[in-house]
Amino acid sequence: MDTDNVAVLLQAAAAGSLSAAARRLGITPMLATRRLAALERELGVRLLHRTTRSMSLTPEGEAFLPYAESLLESEAAGRAVLHRVEQGAAGLLRVSASVMLASKIILPLIPGLLQANPQLRIDLEMNDRVVDIIASGSDLAIRIGPLRDNSLIAKRIGDSPRVLIASPAYLEQHGTPGTMADLAAHDCLLLSGSTHWTFQKDGREQRIRVGGRFAASNIEGLFSACVQGVGIAMLAQWNVQNDLDAGRLLPIHLEDAEPVVQPIWAVYPSARQVLPKLRVFVAALESVLKPQPQSSRAR
Repeated sequence: MDTDNVAVLLQAAAAGSLSAAARRLGITPMLATRRLAALERELGVRLLHRTTRSMSLTPEGEAFLPYAESLLESEAAGRAVLHRVEQGAAGLLRVSASVMLASKIILPLIPGLLQANPQLRIDLEMNDRVVDIIASGSDLAIRIGPLRDNSLIAKRIGDSPRVLIASPAYLEQHGTPGTMADLAAHDCLLLSGSTHWTFQKDGREQRIRVGGRFAASNIEGLFSACVQGVGIAMLAQWNVQNDLDAGRLLPIHLEDAEPVVQPIWAVYPSARQVLPKLRVFVAALESVLKPQPQSSRAR
């Protein structure tokens, strides 16, 4: 069975159309159509229902899909075993991460990874929404905080300490809060739709309601507003450390609590085979994040 033909089926099922599958595979739509037709002829069944406006898997296509995924994973694993020594990390690695994490942590690693692995290519999607890594064809997602999808495999690769921060101008004008209760009198900068911050107090997590006059849809907006003196923010320390060192922002240490540390996860669509390109990339992140070793199924 030609795995190139199988790849067209998998990408079409994930992307929702043959033209999108062709773009992902770097081939023409006509070639994608021919490869799918060849696979259907070989199997003797129709795998996709296709109209001018929509496409869906037939019952036979649904039944065959898990075997198709296993076939391609087995082929990739075999190639990796044969060429690991000669090539190291090779092939296209599709990674999804939030904009700030990608900017501050991942992008500085890219030059070294590419130089050390000449056969490796990286496609980094920087997006603050939670991307469906299966539907998008991603090999890996880097996520911060609790995980909710138990169909994915997750490895904890680091911790993300958070810190309360404000500009010197804001603290000079409004004073510095000393306790969680004091935050009620301050402008707290929140992501749009959020109403609470989570702290660690006496060994337990405690959520408190906070508010302010400004919210933003992403972390970059909160950071910018904080630097400009709009209010107090709670952000990842790795995101603001340079600004703390330069004095553009000042840390706020409460007497009765501290912000909860969030885990950083490498999330995979499958645990069947972790290819060299994934291992090399995740190892580079771990070396920077210095995690507490822990591995878990995403939840």
